[in-house]
Amino acid sequence: MAELSAERAVEALDAMPWDRLESLDPAVPPKEVRRALRQLFRKGPEATEDDCWALFDNLAIWGPGVSPAATAALPFVVALATDPRTGARATLVELLASLFEVPEGTSPESVDAGRPEAWRHAQRAVRPLLADPDPAVRRAAVPLADGPARLLERWRTERDLSVRLPVLFALGRLAAAPGADATTVAEIRAVLDASLHDPDPVLRVAAVHAYAGLDSDLPVRALDALVEALTDPTARSRWETVWYQGDNDYACYREAVAFRTAGLFDDTAAQELGFLTRLFAAADRPEDGDLLRSVLDRCLLLLVSRRSVEPAVLPSAGAALSHPDPSVRLRAAHLLGMLGPRATAYADRLAGLLDDSGVEEYNEGTVGDHAGWALTRMDDPRALPGLVDRLCAPFRGPDGGSYGSGDPRRPEIADVLTPLRAHADTLLPSIREELHRDLNDPDAPHVLTADLLVTLKAWETDALPALPEVTAYVHDRFRRSDAADVLAAMGPAAASAAPAVREHMALDPPGISPWLHWVLWRIGDADPAEALRAVGETLSVEGEEGGSGMVGPLADFGAEAAPYTDRVRHALTSRHGWTRTDAAITLWSITGDPGLALPRLEEEILEFTAGGEWYGSFARTLRTLVRCRTPTPAVTAALRLLRAQDHRLSPHTDYRAILQDEELRALIDEVLALPRACGATASHPAGSPSATPCSCS
Repeated sequence: MAELSAERAVEALDAMPWDRLESLDPAVPPKEVRRALRQLFRKGPEATEDDCWALFDNLAIWGPGVSPAATAALPFVVALATDPRTGARATLVELLASLFEVPEGTSPESVDAGRPEAWRHAQRAVRPLLADPDPAVRRAAVPLADGPARLLERWRTERDLSVRLPVLFALGRLAAAPGADATTVAEIRAVLDASLHDPDPVLRVAAVHAYAGLDSDLPVRALDALVEALTDPTARSRWETVWYQGDNDYACYREAVAFRTAGLFDDTAAQELGFLTRLFAAADRPEDGDLLRSVLDRCLLLLVSRRSVEPAVLPSAGAALSHPDPSVRLRAAHLLGMLGPRATAYADRLAGLLDDSGVEEYNEGTVGDHAGWALTRMDDPRALPGLVDRLCAPFRGPDGGSYGSGDPRRPEIADVLTPLRAHADTLLPSIREELHRDLNDPDAPHVLTADLLVTLKAWETDALPALPEVTAYVHDRFRRSDAADVLAAMGPAAASAAPAVREHMALDPPGISPWLHWVLWRIGDADPAEALRAVGETLSVEGEEGGSGMVGPLADFGAEAAPYTDRVRHALTSRHGWTRTDAAITLWSITGDPGLALPRLEEEILEFTAGGEWYGSFARTLRTLVRCRTPTPAVTAALRLLRAQDHRLSPHTDYRAILQDEELRALIDEVLALPRACGATASHPAGSPSATPCSCS
């Protein structure tokens, strides 16, 4: 078909029965494939990458199978890709490579029966692409090579390094594949061995990457050679012109190559740290800021997953604070913030960066923002002046505080302020001013106000000076529920807000009323019996459709909630683990008998230790055990194992992993420090109207 004129090709396209072909996606009719192909044939040399994207989408290459439409389109795509008169040929060859790969896990019945025969014909036509005059086409054609012989032939004849590297990576994958022919593996090993000692530093690093699937220990043995090659000044600008790896359409900068190289060591954190430390030391010069960014980015990944790496990361992060590149300083300050109290030796240097306005294009916050957060983590008062304004200012900007998805990113306002309760007197005037400003601004970002209210809720009675602003937010349709939560945390001292809460109750749907009854009771302005009835009736009885309702808040009523004991027992059968845990705590609160609740609390601990992910209820369980001093031997043993593990106790993959890990480990330490297991009587949250001390206290 490559010999056909554009007109003849379009005629052949129109002759195909497209309307009778099936597509994997009902929203993409096969006639759209015909339209896109017709446009490419008609444009010829004027065709661009943009003209090809419709085929990538319409042929559903990321879908759950291979459609008849894709099989029908294959010869036309081959004709376009192999015709030197077509524009954007490299993109079309990439499309062929995508169509060549059947997605892993695809069931045989979802692959069009005509596909094997169509590809037998296509292979004969695409073989010359590996020797095409255009290196971009040769590079894109590497995945289409039918077997190692053609790749080895290409390796021997290819002189363009931007093509040689993809060929080398493909050879490494073939040799490492299960069931690879022994003779083929031997030939490929010879190529890789020779490349490991090539004069070109770029090729030497590529050889280690290609070899890693065959010899996982090679990167460790080649550590010195890798560091030397990556820091070789003669190759500094070449990486971004030749390093094509994986499905990337663009060559990788040295920074990305270094990041990927560190990934070759990630079987053990110690080995990766050894590589990163050596690379940091060798690259510590102004023109190697890209390598330092890679080192610090990999250190971040290690920190959020492993505790043991902290001592080794600390010196590198501290040393990077003085680098002339602001993107390096920003990362260093963020890492030290993650390390928090363990990084106090660098507090003075961080304080010197508070006015550093250096930024990086794709990461949010200034160097000063991250340095300020690091100081708050150290409880250093030098971070307090202007802190609230610094945190809130981005939300008043044109982007409304939006941020990219990459790390390091500026920590959330609540994550910064919540731990600073001891400095409430200093920070509250600014918080109140911010809340007051947003009350009078209809365009104020709701996420900003929400974070400030979350902070006040955590500060409980220490936030009472802000009661007027919190009460005003009870009338805000977006934030009134958050404001009511703050009032409940403030307790009886917030009784003056009761009229606003009652107005809230009159405006909201009836389903909200029980929760507002609880809020009024918490601030001491409700009939206890009426509030108890409103909360208790939200729980379903056995055999009744419904949910567990407000089983957690019911615990605040203690023994007075005895009429609802059966409903709480029913909640213990919930399919949701966190509901069962809340029910167990409430049952303990009502009956004063830990024996009724301990089995579920023990189950929660053991489930989490075995890999469960209910981090919120796990923390509540630990607090309950601390409050009533009742760990069983099984719980103690499980917590000791959990405490000893190196992995962070968190599902997060950014700075929050360390914050949550610290919180849970502190609670575990409190449980493990309890002198003995003993019986317990009812316990109620501090500050609730029915709170009584645990008899074990």
